[in-house]
Amino acid sequence: MTTAQGFLFFLLLLGIMAALLRLFSQRAPVVPYQVILAAAGIILGLIPGLPLPKIGPELLLLAFVPGLVFEAALSLDLQELRKQAVAVGLLATAGVFIGTFLLAIAAHYVFGLDGIGSAVLAAIVATTDPVAVVSVLRRLRVPGGLTAIMEGESLFNDGTGVAVFTAVLASIAGGAFSPSDATIRFLLITVGGTAVGLIVGTAAVLLLRRAHEAELEILTTLVAAYGSYLAADLLHFSGVVAVVVAGLEVARFGRRAGRMKGTQLLGFWSLLAFVLNAILFVLVGSRLPTTELIRVLPLAAGLYVAMVAVRAVPVFGLLAISDPSAATIKWSWRFLTFWGGLRGALSVALALVVAATPGIDPRVSTMAYGMVVLSLLIQGGLMGPLAHALSLTQRDIPALISSPEQHADQKRGDEDEHH
Repeated sequence: MTTAQGFLFFLLLLGIMAALLRLFSQRAPVVPYQVILAAAGIILGLIPGLPLPKIGPELLLLAFVPGLVFEAALSLDLQELRKQAVAVGLLATAGVFIGTFLLAIAAHYVFGLDGIGSAVLAAIVATTDPVAVVSVLRRLRVPGGLTAIMEGESLFNDGTGVAVFTAVLASIAGGAFSPSDATIRFLLITVGGTAVGLIVGTAAVLLLRRAHEAELEILTTLVAAYGSYLAADLLHFSGVVAVVVAGLEVARFGRRAGRMKGTQLLGFWSLLAFVLNAILFVLVGSRLPTTELIRVLPLAAGLYVAMVAVRAVPVFGLLAISDPSAATIKWSWRFLTFWGGLRGALSVALALVVAATPGIDPRVSTMAYGMVVLSLLIQGGLMGPLAHALSLTQRDIPALISSPEQHADQKRGDEDEHH
């Protein structure tokens, strides 16, 4: 089998696997589809002699992250996001810094990692990925406000978390790591990425004002998503921040102009996100260094427990600041937000970057892999039962649906069920 034939064979195998696993996930809705994909990828990687392509961290970040982040921005319920803006803002900014700092302290003083390794590991897993379970939450009909908090945190947290990681790594590459140097680099990376996102997003909106064909709208948004990431990356800014800002600019215009009600644009991005998710999580699972991971599994498990425990501080502390009386953000919402702080494919991509970086403890990337796998399997697998236990799956709670057409279909379905 030639290299080209092997790659085509892998794509076909991946497509068949993704379709079969999707059918399985429909029969087991409490388990997130991404969790099933990651588990299947791990099994796939253990098959000897299977021609799996070697995917580097640059390709993972460039090919997958812009599309997934942009789609998440387009599908956000901006009205609910505005209502929860304080909570989301605190979790995605101060929450990232608090969680990263506390985990680095625990990794160094409790688990014995050196200072640089502790800082890098904490930065790798700084990005939460509750997007992996948002589809399950919608299917379970959790409140729209809770979904907005978790989606908003995931989206903005990706930007700030990657910026923190980039700043820490750049500070180490500069000669010696220091918190003050990393903070300055973080501000520059974030502000620069925001500026690039605003410029690209504004240019995309100007084109969309004159576009009256679905194909042109799709092409424009594709260029905006990947162009904003590439431009920021070339300028050594945060590409994820740029994509988030550009996506929100396009989403805000689309909502105001009524251009997000059509099915073709949102349908394209929904399909693209589904395909990217399927490929990404299987690739991530197949790339796990299983042998090395088994050797450091006890340490990775201890760090995972510390990571979960540390998340309680920013979630419960910052949400208490934004809503002291728990009037709008109920305690059940806070518990699910706390448990929903999954680490996912983006953390694995950052771990791949670290694995190829000299001067950093080689165990760091492997331990990060283990923490991500445990997060997906344990937290992701228990999201559905926990939502049921917290009484967040009532049938009278309206689902957060992305388009009026879907709302109408849902309403007709409920009426038919009633009759």
